[in-house]
Amino acid sequence: MNSKEKILDEKRRGECFRLLAACFYKPHKPVFVQEKVFQNLTSLLEQVCPDAAPFSKKMAESFLKCSEDELTIEYAKLFVGPYELKAPPYGSVYLDEGKRVWGDSTMEVAAMYKKAGLSIDDDFKELPDHISVEFEFMYYLIYKEIEALGKSEFGKASAFNEKQKVFLERFLKSWVPIFCSQLRDSTDNEFYVALANCVKCFLHPSQADQTYPVSP
Repeated sequence: MNSKEKILDEKRRGECFRLLAACFYKPHKPVFVQEKVFQNLTSLLEQVCPDAAPFSKKMAESFLKCSEDELTIEYAKLFVGPYELKAPPYGSVYLDEGKRVWGDSTMEVAAMYKKAGLSIDDDFKELPDHISVEFEFMYYLIYKEIEALGKSEFGKASAFNEKQKVFLERFLKSWVPIFCSQLRDSTDNEFYVALANCVKCFLHPSQADQTYPVSP
């Protein structure tokens, strides 16, 4: 694979992380529809991870069927509260003893962001190990790898690629599949079930047979 092909492949992969990250924030239906989030995600996944693409298509269909109020209410039940969260979107809940937020793994994630030259804005209200933040960090690392490849700085590109592998194995692949299983077991909303399946398949394509079937 030459450098141009590698850059294109990495751009596609990075965009998948960016678009999936957006799906775990409060849903704003007009914005998602206008920006063709799910059509773009499906097109990318067909090239990056074909097994995940059918779930992205299901996400698009289900999103259009639901009203924004329905999506917002389900989002709050699953990820916000005010009472018990059905599917906490924080890594420490799954990685640390006591199933608590702001655990040791949260601090470890924050330290990795800082080491990569990033800081979380004071106005940002989420925790460092929220799934969207971790996916956006992956997007950033891929962007930096692409930037280095474009300048033929292959050693630097390799270093950013290695950071991605470490972050994937240490964090995302360790807790996100468990979170996805809890998410789809905690909701009857077709959009969030499809999202859980899509993310699990994207991170672990070999486990595609462990997702729920796509309903017609």
